[in-house]
Amino acid sequence: MTDFPPGSVWLVGAGPGDAELLTRKAERLIGEASVVFHDALVGPGILEMAAPSARLVHVGKRSGRHSKDQATIDQLIVDAALAGEKVVRLKGGDPAIFGRATEELDACRAAGVPVRVCPGVTAASAAAASLGASLTLRGLARKLTFVTAHARAGEALDLDWSRLADPEATLAVYMGKAAAAEVSARLIAAGLAADTPVALVESASLPTERHFNTRLDLLPLAARTALGDGPALLLIGAAMARPEGVSAAVSQMAERQS
Repeated sequence: MTDFPPGSVWLVGAGPGDAELLTRKAERLIGEASVVFHDALVGPGILEMAAPSARLVHVGKRSGRHSKDQATIDQLIVDAALAGEKVVRLKGGDPAIFGRATEELDACRAAGVPVRVCPGVTAASAAAASLGASLTLRGLARKLTFVTAHARAGEALDLDWSRLADPEATLAVYMGKAAAAEVSARLIAAGLAADTPVALVESASLPTERHFNTRLDLLPLAARTALGDGPALLLIGAAMARPEGVSAAVSQMAERQS
């Protein structure tokens, strides 16, 4: 029995952009779909994996410019499935990480539409790989926290800064470029050291990728001057030190434990 019958929906993670980071299952599902509702941040070459007969429908949302609101997207997905289509909802990164997956899953289930999720590589993993860094590091970065810096225009970020200012964690801030100044100020005010290492990564895994190493107090300047127009991720914490800095910190930790 096929796992993709007509009248069903797959929420598929398109990964961070590089088509070679797409999972084999995601590639197969895209090729089997009769309609693909896709995000703005789906990487080049991935939509070309769809069948020539498939309909490709752009429903992306980026930097406040929405081609469709979420309720409309939900209804488009449900209507296509109820019409007997094989529906792929193609999302950048992983559908379950800041991908509005819950709304779309709930809409399908409420309509009696079979729906499943195919995970994808999230941007934080791709960014760390490009940097040659690890998101966690024994003794230095025991925790990993994902947050989004997306907020309504004119509103402050509604985050628990005291919990996020954790020197033993790596903090990955999605959509963090525009909020870099607020993130820096709030974390320092909450007690995180001003010299905490930060990596800014724009368009992770793509040929247009740019990355820049800085420290928390200099983050606002770096975000203004070092990056272009692509989506950017902030990685904050001791594990983001340059390799020589990480090696020194690990050596110091080993000496303390001996």
